Amino acid sequence: MGHFTLLLQVENYHTRVLERVLQPRGFIFFPALSGFPSCDLSDPLMSYQVSNYEEAIQFLFGRINYERASAGSYTSNDLKLNRMETLLERLGNPQQRIPAIHLAGTKGKGSTATMIAHTLTAAGYQTGLFTSPHLHRFEERFVVNGKLPTEEQFVSLVQQLLPHLAAMDEQPGQMAPTYFEIATALAWMHFEASQIDFVVLETGLGGRLDTTRLCDPLVTVITCISLDHTHLLGETVAEIAAEKAGILKRGVPLVSGVRDPAAREVIHSIAEAQEVPLVELGTDFHIDSAEIQFDRTTGFRGQMTLRKIDGETVILRPGLPGKHQAENAALACTVCNLLNEQGIRIEPEHIEAGVSQVRCPLRIELVQSEPIVILDAAHNIASITALVETLKLVPAEKRTVIFASSRDKKTAEMLTELRTGFDRIILTTFQSNPRAVPLEELVSLAETTGFVEIGLAETPTAAWEMASANASPSDLICVSGSFFLATEVREHLQSLSTPTDLNVAQPVPDLNQT
Repeated sequence: MGHFTLLLQVENYHTRVLERVLQPRGFIFFPALSGFPSCDLSDPLMSYQVSNYEEAIQFLFGRINYERASAGSYTSNDLKLNRMETLLERLGNPQQRIPAIHLAGTKGKGSTATMIAHTLTAAGYQTGLFTSPHLHRFEERFVVNGKLPTEEQFVSLVQQLLPHLAAMDEQPGQMAPTYFEIATALAWMHFEASQIDFVVLETGLGGRLDTTRLCDPLVTVITCISLDHTHLLGETVAEIAAEKAGILKRGVPLVSGVRDPAAREVIHSIAEAQEVPLVELGTDFHIDSAEIQFDRTTGFRGQMTLRKIDGETVILRPGLPGKHQAENAALACTVCNLLNEQGIRIEPEHIEAGVSQVRCPLRIELVQSEPIVILDAAHNIASITALVETLKLVPAEKRTVIFASSRDKKTAEMLTELRTGFDRIILTTFQSNPRAVPLEELVSLAETTGFVEIGLAETPTAAWEMASANASPSDLICVSGSFFLATEVREHLQSLSTPTDLNVAQPVPDLNQT
């Protein structure tokens, strides 16, 4: 067995199992917390015996996990498709039997994917949805008609997969399948067992080397291109666009929401080379108007006018808040219209339902109205800009943002955007991932970007207590900067709430229910 690195941390999960991650460089140990179950660390590979849900989760957390690896500890050379191709071949290539809608993009792909999946479900189709990362339960990554697999189903899937992983782990000179690759394989297994009609797939990272690329798409989508994951995807939007455009398949239509001229030029070139029919927002279909209103009781309500490819105009009411959701809704509607042209029956009322009824936690999620509390997973410049723009609609006496960031993000630029929308910032570090930027670095950046009133909290829980301690009913508290931060605060708020005292301004599905 070759050289390996052992990364030990505690996963912020409902079972709080210990997570260990194999890395290709040096030993790094993050201190374990007392009171949690321990792992036998004498063997660098975890046992292939899984008998219950906790053991199945613990096994998964023992795999190489690039979602939780620090920037610089791996490169694009570590992200290859040969392992995934081998794993899917061992499973009989289920991805070749399920038609897909495949999405990439810097932001918006999760929201757009969920709208498309909801529309297909409304039209009566058994629909799988693959997204990442998860909030509270690993199984949120692969749902069918909005429902998670049961714990029994999940354990069975892992047990079926174990012999294949054991065989691949023993191959000399080959890196073992990673956490995300295994997640993708489990998704395909569950979707095939559920006999779904279609699957909507969101890329995890980039597109060209993403495990989801091995699907058989009916339509591909690129939502937008901006700077993110630059250490892997490139330092310019043109370089990132080339990576995202890796999902294109010869002859398969592409729906694009990309507006950046340099990125559009790259996509045009790749689409032409692969004879891909290209349908673009702002060229082939248009948003004629979009507006959003905020009410302290009912939350955000939006309405838009979409001019379709054929020139017909339709009114849509996106259920997700933010003016930027108009673009996501336009993309989802256009995708469904293209599917309809391919003989997949989708009526206008199905699209209206799919766009208006969708709810996504941590997408400018309003969870409390006095004071107004917003949870948002924005973690790049474009998403932070959209958040600040949307929150201008919210009347508040004092505006506080709780902020943390990962090391591979454009933290200074995000703070610059946040400074235009908030009076006070409380800096913290999330606990579920070792990639968090240390407090001392955040303080320096926050001061440089113009924040004067700066609070410091060691944990997201402490940050929430600091923000809410003296908040008046007319104040605004927003949590943003990292998916991991927003998830930890959401879990804390859930632990404080009961069905009788939860002050929820808009309905959000409970993803913990199976």
